[in-house]
Amino acid sequence: MSPEVAPAASRPQRLAAHEAHQRLAHERNSRLAQLTAIEESAPPGSDALLSVQTNAIRRVLTEIEAALSRLATGTYGNCQGCAKAIPVERLEILPYARCCVGCQERAV
Repeated sequence: MSPEVAPAASRPQRLAAHEAHQRLAHERNSRLAQLTAIEESAPPGSDALLSVQTNAIRRVLTEIEAALSRLATGTYGNCQGCAKAIPVERLEILPYARCCVGCQERAV
């Protein structure tokens, strides 16, 4: 087994606040860079596509800001549907997740 992959049994149950903040900041910076690139390089006549793309990025930025607020209040990592801990693997992939996979599926 490689040292980069921790066995499931030794994985933490929650992301450390510092690590969560770093992941969220990285996501925010990435989305802001995408938004800037789209807005600066949009060809003429691409208003509909530009609007869809920028709105999607802005929605994610709103989710990231909400996750940062949850981190500040100590509720980050708790599912807003069932109140159980969101698995750390989900938060590593989607650090601004509001719900566990089960609750997310039920909401859709």
